[in-house]
Amino acid sequence: MKRLTKWMIRSQPKHPVNKELAASSLDESASVSPELEQNEQLLQDTFDNCSDIVFRKVRHSGDGDGEKREWMVIFLSSLVNEQLIDDQILKPLILMPTDKQLSIDACAEAFLSAGTIEVTAKMKDIVRQLLNGYAIVFAQTEQKAMMVKASGIKQRSLEEPSSEPVIRGPRDGFIENIGTNLGLLRSRLKTSRLKTETVTLGELSQTQIMIVYIAGLAEEPLIEEVQKRVKRVQVDGILDSGYLEEFIEDFPYSPFPQVHSTERPDVAAAELLEGRVVILVDNTPFALIAPMTLWAGLQASEDYYIRWPIATFVRWIRFLFIFIAIFAPPLYVAVTTFHQEMIPTNLVLSIASAREAVPFPALIEALLMEIIFEALREAGIRLPKQIGQAVSIVGALVIGQAAVQAGIISAPVVIIVSITGIAAFTIPRYSFANGIRLLRFPMLFLAGTLGLYGIVLGFIGILLHVSSLRSFGVPYFAPVSLSSLKDILIRSPIWSRTLRPGLLGMDSAIREPAGQKPSPSRGKSSSE
Repeated sequence: MKRLTKWMIRSQPKHPVNKELAASSLDESASVSPELEQNEQLLQDTFDNCSDIVFRKVRHSGDGDGEKREWMVIFLSSLVNEQLIDDQILKPLILMPTDKQLSIDACAEAFLSAGTIEVTAKMKDIVRQLLNGYAIVFAQTEQKAMMVKASGIKQRSLEEPSSEPVIRGPRDGFIENIGTNLGLLRSRLKTSRLKTETVTLGELSQTQIMIVYIAGLAEEPLIEEVQKRVKRVQVDGILDSGYLEEFIEDFPYSPFPQVHSTERPDVAAAELLEGRVVILVDNTPFALIAPMTLWAGLQASEDYYIRWPIATFVRWIRFLFIFIAIFAPPLYVAVTTFHQEMIPTNLVLSIASAREAVPFPALIEALLMEIIFEALREAGIRLPKQIGQAVSIVGALVIGQAAVQAGIISAPVVIIVSITGIAAFTIPRYSFANGIRLLRFPMLFLAGTLGLYGIVLGFIGILLHVSSLRSFGVPYFAPVSLSSLKDILIRSPIWSRTLRPGLLGMDSAIREPAGQKPSPSRGKSSSE
C-alpha cells in the first residue's frame, strides 16, 4: 500500500494548471492607474473574449460649477443585479454635486447607498471581486477604486432536504448560496460567539470556504487543525464539498467517512453546540462537520425530535440492521457451503430443493444478485424520477420471479439480498451507508473461501480498522464513556443530558444544569 501511495504521488505533477494560469492571469503587483483608459485596457486584456463584462462611463450632471469628473463602472452582467447598479451606483454618481472634488474614500462614505463598499488600490483585488459579483468604480485622477457588492445570481428557495427527510422536524435545508446557509445557522444560534473565517480555494473556481465554530465550545487545537488542513489545499477548482472532504480527512483509503456531511441546518447547529466545527462551501448544499465519529453515522436528526423511548427503540433497530447489512449474505454463503450441519434439517432440505436447478455455487449466486441489486439501485437514482420507478419495478419483477423460474438464481438468495438492501436503507447517513455496502463484497469472498472462519477474520479486521481510525485527532469510536452512553446506546431524555460529549467541548463540559426532570409536584409548585 505504501509503494502504491508513493507511486501515485510521484506519477502526478505538482500543480498541472500553474503554467497555464501564469501565462493568462493578471500581474499580482499591478495597481490602479489614475488614467481610466489604462485601467480599462488592463481589464479588457484580462477579460478578453468575455462577452458579459460591461464598461460604463458616466459624468457628473449636478448643479455645481466645479469640474465635471468622469467615472467608470465595470461589472460582469451575468453575476450582478443591474437594478442595484442603476439605483445605488450610477444615479448617485450622475447626480453628485460638482462644486468640489471628492476623494474615492469620501465618495464611498457619503454618496453611494450600497451596503458593502470596499476601497482598494490593487488590481488583483478588483479582478477577484469582479468574479464575486461586485461592481468596480474608478474615478479620473484617483489611484484607488471602489468595489461595491451588487451580486444578483438567482437562487432556489429553501426546501426540505431530499437526502435527510424527517416526519417531525424543521423543513428547511441548506442551498447553494453560502451566505444564505450561514444565515440559517445564525437564525438558530443567535450569539456573537458564533465565529466564521472565510478562505478562498481553487485557482480557477475561487470558491469561498467558511469555517464556522462557537468560541468557547470548540477547542482551539481542533479549530487550528481544521484551518491548517483547509488552507493547505491547492487545486484548480472546488465544485462541491465532496472535493474538500477528500483533502482534509485522515485516512483516504478507508471506506468509512471521517468528515460528516449534512444538508440540514438543525443538524449543523446541534453539532456546533457539541463543540464541533462546520465547514460551509459555496455552491453546494452539503456542509461538512468535523470531527466525525462512528455514532454520528448511525444517528438521525429525528432521534431528538420524537419521544426518547421510541428513538431508543429505532436506534437499536438500526444497530441490528447494520449487522444484517454486512453479514447476512456472507452468513448464508458460509452456512450453505461449509456448515450445513448448523441449519435445521427441514430448512436444509428446503434450501437444497430451491437450489437444485441453479448451476452456480452459493458464492457466485450471491455475488450475482448483489451486483444486479446495486446496478438497479444506481439506475433508479440516476434516471429521471418517473423512469427510475419503472426500472425499479421491472427489475424487481425480473429478479424476483423470472430469474428464479429460469433457474439462474434461487429464491432464498432473493430473500437474503432483499433483506440486506432494506437493512442498508435504514442507515440515516448516506456516505456511511455506502461504506457499509462496500464491506459486504470482501466479506462474501471470505465467507465463500473460508466459511465462518473467514467471517470471523473479516469482523476482526473491520473492528481493528475502525478502532484505528481518527477524525481530526478524535478516535472514531469516541466518545464511549458512561456519561456518553446516554446518547449512544440509548437516546436519553433531553433534561438528563447535562454534559457535552467526551473529547469535545471539554472547556465548557456542562450543557445544562441538572434537576430539570419534570414531575407533577414540580409543575404544581411552579404554577403556584
